Amino acid sequence: MTTFAEIERLLLRLGVAIPIIQAPMAGTGTMALAAAVSNAGALGSLAVGAMDPKAARQSIRGLRELTSKPFNVNVFAHVPPMPDLDRETRWIKFLAPLFGEVGSTPPARLTEIYRSFVADDAMLEVFLEERPQVVSFHLGLPSRERIAVLREAGIILFATATSVEEAQTIEGAGVDVIVAQGIEAGGHRGVFDPAANSDEALSTLALVSRLARQTSLPIVAAGGIMDGAGIAAALAAGAQAVQLGTAFILTPESAADSAYRAALTDPSAHTELTAAISGRPARCIANRFTEAGRRLDGVAIPDYPIAYDAGRALHAAAKAYGNLQFSAHWAGQGLALSRDMPAAQMVKVLAEELRKAAPTLCPH
Repeated sequence: MTTFAEIERLLLRLGVAIPIIQAPMAGTGTMALAAAVSNAGALGSLAVGAMDPKAARQSIRGLRELTSKPFNVNVFAHVPPMPDLDRETRWIKFLAPLFGEVGSTPPARLTEIYRSFVADDAMLEVFLEERPQVVSFHLGLPSRERIAVLREAGIILFATATSVEEAQTIEGAGVDVIVAQGIEAGGHRGVFDPAANSDEALSTLALVSRLARQTSLPIVAAGGIMDGAGIAAALAAGAQAVQLGTAFILTPESAADSAYRAALTDPSAHTELTAAISGRPARCIANRFTEAGRRLDGVAIPDYPIAYDAGRALHAAAKAYGNLQFSAHWAGQGLALSRDMPAAQMVKVLAEELRKAAPTLCPH
């Protein structure tokens, strides 16, 4: 079980008062959301993985105009995709009937819609010049050289692990903090190599408990945590902080549109993992797209994020047609516990719930 001293040690290092991190949530997170969370005493996060370096720099500077508090900047560190025209052509053909349902046609070709941080020298320069308090990696790790350079710049580094093996790789690479992502988590699953077919699909608490015994780094629990009781359980299992994403989607500061908010609060909504939308396993609210992903009939999905080029095109065409069944409404398994309130109030409520559930673990 985590001690208060261990929690406090991480909080002091991060410069925050509450052991809560807002998940980056590319496309849903905003500067306003990150600023509200950071200003409330937790750690806000800004996702720049889908941005080019110029936009990332502007966003970091824009966030600094909204808060003087520490925040996290998140990038994708996946293995760069291998273009395969034949596979991509077959995937476009597979999706064509779905485009037809919404009165559209698929794109003629697919492209790599954004670069991985592992191959983006310009993004590295942005971080070295802007020096955010925290930089976090998702979907893998950059080279040891990049990690060392960022650490030398005084930046605290987080990386996502879904297994003990990934966590040990993170520790050996010189990263400072492990984000332990359980199978309940919404959005993209952080597995380093989705093609390995070795994902144990560990729950958040099971993963945190194992990592607490087999790694020495601080652990941030992520996946299915929606309230103070969930935070207390994660801390009791061995985490020093938690990361929440779905819990912040209904806040007015998030970029979720009305359809996303309606889907999240639909009593019949449930989630499932699918690789069909982006080319990597990701948890979203079940719809026609996830249903199609269960009926691939041997058709191979292109590499991430090349497949996402088609997924985003289908979403846009369907939305313009008035069909919301092809949206990537990322959400975790705890979506039924979602609450609609401003982000700062959410942080305050979560902290109060944690204080009641685990008074010995909650900072005063």
